[in-house]
Amino acid sequence: MSPWLRWPAAVLAGLSMAVGIGGPGGLVVGAAVAVGCGLLLRRIEPASARRERATARSDLPFAADLLAAALRAGAPPDLAAVTVGEALGGPVGLRLARTGRALRLGAAPDAAWAHLADLPGGARFARAATRSAEHGIALTRTLDRQAADLRVAKAAAAEAAVRRVGVLAVLPVGLCFLPAFVLAGVVPVVVSVLHDVFAAL
Repeated sequence: MSPWLRWPAAVLAGLSMAVGIGGPGGLVVGAAVAVGCGLLLRRIEPASARRERATARSDLPFAADLLAAALRAGAPPDLAAVTVGEALGGPVGLRLARTGRALRLGAAPDAAWAHLADLPGGARFARAATRSAEHGIALTRTLDRQAADLRVAKAAAAEAAVRRVGVLAVLPVGLCFLPAFVLAGVVPVVVSVLHDVFAAL
């Protein structure tokens, strides 16, 4: 949620509680609710960040394949990164183009590839590319391995998301079933026992 909306929403929730409860106690509860809501809303990730992360998770393996193909064709790493970045676009493409330009300007490999580090799977990708540049390992083999690893991680993330949806789908059923069970099964037994106890007195 945008910071411009977060705190007004939190203050509104706090005012609602303060007015609803009333008195000095209402003011204390309202202030606590406002602060709690503000902190809770700050933790909610914006939809644009979620979309960017999902796009990056999807594009990074493809970018590794394209980079490996460009390097096999004889392009130097800086040109390959800029070309693939401009062709790919999106969060991965922008960072790859930045990486290529940094390499072209003579930046150290770890500083240049660090542009990818904030993406999902990007830190591992950047470490592998830096290691291969510093130790003379063929970058194409490293990129092929990274593409395979990123695809496995993407599949695992998708499977975890599916499982989470299954759990969240069952949650409302449980929330509805538990009160119904208490009202239909437990309350009559307690009332009957209490009735017998008071009748015996």
